[in-house]
Amino acid sequence: MGHVFAEITLTNPREPDLEPIQVKALADTGALMLCIPEHIALQLKLESESIREVSVADGRSMNVPYVGPVRITFGKRMCFVGALVLGDEVLLGALPMEDMDLIVCPARREVTVDPSSPNIPHARVK
Repeated sequence: MGHVFAEITLTNPREPDLEPIQVKALADTGALMLCIPEHIALQLKLESESIREVSVADGRSMNVPYVGPVRITFGKRMCFVGALVLGDEVLLGALPMEDMDLIVCPARREVTVDPSSPNIPHARVK
């Protein structure tokens, strides 16, 4: 399977006058969180809430800023999350995808809404 990308829009709900940023995000079900490059955090004027220690794919640990809130929109679905500031591209992790009830379709190499809940996101909470 190759890489799967999703067209998403990022906004800062604390700064409603700022222009939304549309990005092509790498959808990674093996990652948990939203990760954004520093230039996007700066454009959205996101405040650093804390520092988080993260482990990256090559096994290294590093401390990175945790910013937020970030509003993510995918089509007609949205969620609010915090974001880790690292890397050179936007990475859409499992938590925001679950929150918006999105699935990754490996055969079509796309992110889409869960076909079993096409109109509104579904969450299993039991």
